[in-house]
Amino acid sequence: MSKRPRKKAEQVVQVKKPTVEQFNLLLRPVITEKSMALMQDQNKVTMEVHKTANKESVKDAFEAVFGVTVTDVKIINTNSKKTRRGGRYYGTIPGVKKAVITVAEGQAIDLFKE
Repeated sequence: MSKRPRKKAEQVVQVKKPTVEQFNLLLRPVITEKSMALMQDQNKVTMEVHKTANKESVKDAFEAVFGVTVTDVKIINTNSKKTRRGGRYYGTIPGVKKAVITVAEGQAIDLFKE
């Protein structure tokens, strides 16, 4: 008695739409000479993220919003700085949380669409 070949279940890939929380997690790209050099040479994107973000949530949000594979995430907290304006007036530059996101080889995102 021979066994019938079983049909393999087809794997259906469901594309998840990004949620509002994922959009709110990624605030804006950091545009500096250093971040642009990292983007061109090492395929790393620097983004300013929400203060409650962690590595896993940044990875999930970036993959959902931009549709690329993320291999690594580094988180950097910068402290606020006190400044003086005109020698008389004091002010502060707020501290931010940044994420340096490494995108998989062969994939890229276009932050500056023309």
